[in-house]
Formats: sequence, structure tokens, C-alpha cells
Amino acid sequence: MRINWKKTIIGILDIVLGVYLVFAITSFNKPDETAKVCTKVGINIADETTNGFLSAAEIKKILQRNQIYPLEKRMAFVQPRGIEDILKKSPFVKTAQCYKTQDGHVCINITQRLPIVRIKSSNGDDYYLDDKGGIMPNSKYTSDLIIATGNISKNYAKNYLGYLSETLMENDLWRNLVEQINILPDKGVEIVPRVGDNVVFMGYLPESRVADERKKLIQDFVAHKMERLEKFYRYGLSQAGWNKYSYISLEFDNQIICKKKHTRPGENV
Repeated sequence: MRINWKKTIIGILDIVLGVYLVFAITSFNKPDETAKVCTKVGINIADETTNGFLSAAEIKKILQRNQIYPLEKRMAFVQPRGIEDILKKSPFVKTAQCYKTQDGHVCINITQRLPIVRIKSSNGDDYYLDDKGGIMPNSKYTSDLIIATGNISKNYAKNYLGYLSETLMENDLWRNLVEQINILPDKGVEIVPRVGDNVVFMGYLPESRVADERKKLIQDFVAHKMERLEKFYRYGLSQAGWNKYSYISLEFDNQIICKKKHTRPGENV
């Protein structure tokens, strides 16, 4: 058997050329990171002005404390996954995404957990509750949230107060109307409006062992009570005066019981 050396050599050259082209294209599309350093760190926080719990400066401090802030570090040593894992440990971070660009930039995108109520319980607990029922620690940041006070255990906060607060926060009118929620020792619910000088007793939140059913029951309860309160404010207090009554009870569906200011205890009108 005779070997055609000419064809063999041409075949070998084709293979070598193909390997070279693959290597050259790969090198062109992926520059050598060992010689590059990070020249810019971009930090984008969704809803930064709305929630106010995180800022780019705070994210930078978190990364610096963990010695992984990428600015002026070699790009080859910047680990996006490690940055994401560190940021996700923050109680205020919902999602974190980090990636590198070919021009030496590191981009970090953050979404925040959404707090719906600030809880200051009579047992000394002070924390935020998010829209998923998760507890967020108290912080130096402020946000325009409803404050809940009174006899609030963490179990009650997660399973009942969270649904109440979420329903109020989802409605622009109710969110702006309600300044404070107060939970009485017997779990009666009071709200303190921003307008007028009165306290409104809503009644008692419906109970259920099934989370989805409990959420729906509480949503319907709040909607019914707040719609009644809206009508009373519009057609009742607008005529009688915003500061005439000190206490308004919505507990019973067939009547609204009001207590005048400076009346004797138990005297209702």
C-alpha cells in the first residue's frame, strides 16, 4: 500500500490551520483578563428611591467589608458568583446579578425586598415585614410605611398582619389614609387615620388554617371595612366635621358606632 504523502501533508496542514483559527478567534473574542484590571463598577438598584433601604454606597461597603470590591482588581480574579452570594446574604436584597464586560467594567444589578409595614410590638420587637411574610431587621433607613403597634407576635405578623398591611398598601387611597395599625390584647384591630383626630375600630380579622383561604378572607374583610369607612368619611364626617368623634367602630355591618369627643365613658351617638 502506497501512502500519498502529498495528501497526508495537506490534511495535516488543514488540521493545524483549523486549530490555529479556532484559537485566534477565541482569543480575539475573549481578551486576556490576566492583564486587565477593573476600571469601573456599576451598581444599579431597582426601586432605590421608593424603598430607600439600600444604596450604591451601602452595596460598596458590603463588598469592601468582604474584601471583594472589584475596582482596580485584575478581572481574572473578579468572581461574579461570589459577589452575588455575598450580596444575597443581606436581609434587604431580594436578587443580585453580577457580570463582567470586555472593557473592564463590573456590573451589579440589585432588587430589594419590599417592606409593607413597620412593626413595633409591645413586647419590644422592632422590625419590617416584607410582601412575602419575611422579617427584615430594623435599620437606619426610613420609608413611608404604615406602623403597626400593640400585641403582635411574629407568628401573628406573618399569618395575619402581613395580609392586612399588604391589602392596605396596594390601594393608593387606603395607603395614604392609614398612618398606624394597633392590635389590641384580644386581637381587635384599630387603625389611626392621617386625617381627623379619631381612632377606627375595624373588628377582628377572620381566621383560617389554610394560608390562601386566610389571605382571601382578610383581603375581603379589609376591602369591606375600608369601603364603609370611605363612605362614612365622604357622607358623614364631611357634614358633621372631621374632629367631632374620637372613636369610630366598624365592627358591625348594620351600623357605625361613633363616640363623641369629651363624652362620658360609654356614651355613644
